[in-house]
Order: sequence, then C-alpha cells, then structure tokens
Amino acid sequence: MFYKVQLNDHIRVPPNLFALPLEDAVIQRIKAKYSGFISKELGIVIDVSGIKEIGEGIIIPGDGANYYDVSFELLTFKPEMQEVVVGKIKDIAEFGAFINTGPIDGMIHISQTMDDFVSFSKDKTLSGKETKRALKVNDFCRARIIAVSFKDPLNPKIGLTMRQQGLGRLDWIREELEKPGAKEDKEKDKDKKERK
Repeated sequence: MFYKVQLNDHIRVPPNLFALPLEDAVIQRIKAKYSGFISKELGIVIDVSGIKEIGEGIIIPGDGANYYDVSFELLTFKPEMQEVVVGKIKDIAEFGAFINTGPIDGMIHISQTMDDFVSFSKDKTLSGKETKRALKVNDFCRARIIAVSFKDPLNPKIGLTMRQQGLGRLDWIREELEKPGAKEDKEKDKDKKERK
C-alpha cells in the first residue's frame, strides 16, 4: 500500500548548492539521502512529496555546509499482508513466477499460481492440466500478498497467491465473471452477508 509519511531529519546542504533556492537545495539533498531507502518501518521510499518546514540553518566549524532541521513528507510503498496487488509477470521459473507490482517484485510459488495441477515448460510457461490455462511472461495478473519479509533490508521478499476467487490472470477473472450463473452466485453471497 502507498503511504505519505512525515519525517523530521537534519539535512546537510553543501556549499555547491548554496546558489539554489533553499527549498530546492533541501529537496535535492533529501532525495539523495532517501532515494531507494528500504526499511521495515517505512517500506520502500518512492519520492519526496513535499517540505513542511525548514528550520534555522547551522554551520559546523570545519565543514562549511549548512545543516537544517527539516520536516518533510515521503511517498512510500509498504506491502501489507492480505493486500491485493496487480502486476505484470516478469519471469517464470520451474518453481514459480516473478511479478512486478511497481516498486517491488513478488514471487508466486508454482503451487499458488492456479487451482490446478501446474507444469512448467521450457518456453517459460506455466500450464494447468485440467483448465488448459497458461501463464506467460508479460501477462497482467491480480494476486494477494501472503508473506512479507524484511530480513534482508536491501532485498525484501514478498510471497503471493493467485488461487483465490477474483485472483489470477486478468482475462481469467473476466471469464469467471462472464460465466452463466456467476451473477446469480454473487447476488446469493450478497444476500447471505446482509442476513448475518
């Protein structure tokens, strides 16, 4: 999920940026410091979305740079458990598929790609035995996050599944919705939920 996060930090502005307007120089230094930053608390930093406040500058003897207490907002992506994401299949291997969800890639184990016996072919395709459905590189899919790990902060891991209703390759989802009886089933489910 994307978030706007407010942070406070001491930002060092070196003399070579003194010619720029202060806000531009500070944004440039924040981007240099936080671009690509990954942590369990923040997630993945995408960009600086704005400056809230820039405090009085302080010069430290022997350094020559100005230091400012700055309050700013970052746009971040933090994967959440059970979140549904849409992405493009980037690669397929014997053990599953890698999907690009924008700021980060996730992995779908072969057993989680579809509700069928799935086999891998050398042309980088995962095929269902009964359904005859095939998953290929560049297919757009909808998946649910089932595992998130920040053990290696430089390379977080995301596990995904496509074995639930409403998940899978986008055209498969459309086919399911267009099947005769799909609309009636949805209405029955809605009625059951309303009665509870």
